[in-house]
Amino acid sequence: MQYVRRNSINNFHSGFYLAGGIILLIVAIIFRPFAIVNAGQRGVVMRFGKVQNRILDEGIHFILPVVTTVKSLNVRVQQNTFQADAASKDLQKVTTEIAVNWHIDPNRANKVFQQVGDEQQIITGILTPAISEVLKAATSKKTAEEIISLRTELKQEIDVNLKKRLASYGLMVDDVSLVNFSFSPEFNKAIEAKQIAEQEAKQAEFIAKKATQEAQAEINRAKGQAEAQKLQRQTLTPQLLQQQAIAKWDGRFPTVISGNGTLPLININPTSFANQQKAENQ
Repeated sequence: MQYVRRNSINNFHSGFYLAGGIILLIVAIIFRPFAIVNAGQRGVVMRFGKVQNRILDEGIHFILPVVTTVKSLNVRVQQNTFQADAASKDLQKVTTEIAVNWHIDPNRANKVFQQVGDEQQIITGILTPAISEVLKAATSKKTAEEIISLRTELKQEIDVNLKKRLASYGLMVDDVSLVNFSFSPEFNKAIEAKQIAEQEAKQAEFIAKKATQEAQAEINRAKGQAEAQKLQRQTLTPQLLQQQAIAKWDGRFPTVISGNGTLPLININPTSFANQQKAENQ
């Protein structure tokens, strides 16, 4: 009898603990006395809707249900692309596509949420107007051609000014990229015509330079030929011509002699020939 009574008591206690555990689990699910902050996030603590100075790091944190709530904010680097219209220094319409890498300062996540809101409110309320204003201020200082040719300088100016502007909101700019510029159709046609004119001018300059070089080469060749002919005239004496004719003579006279029958350039005087051969041998 006592054994049966003891088992009944044990079963009652077990059922009571089980029921209590189930009730606690249900209460935990409903009221959630803890908050989980995922990787790359920070938890903004609010008590009765009022933002507290405490910021929760990644992990699980126990809180007082109903009284305390936690809002998670992404503090990782995010990239958003924006388009803004502006006017250049020479009053050309410029549409700029810009990509901005940014993130929320983890140490100021509570102030950012309190003053601005969540990520979407940050983009629409802070980033978009700030980027538009900074772009307009930067492009107004340069002509349309300078915007294209001085792209790196323009990017640096936008980067610096945007960082200064967003720092007061607890937003950090990691990098700025100027993705694309687009101008009016009239300006694009003018740029294309200018490029064609520059290419044609370079081609004409090349042709003129080539013609000048070829003319100079002809002059140099003519000078060389004239100099060679001059030297040849100076060296071709009657004695040399006679010697060359004798050296090439095969000992036979031509069978037909025109004119008065004389042989120009050939002196067949035996005495002169003998004296010339003697002088050459010496």
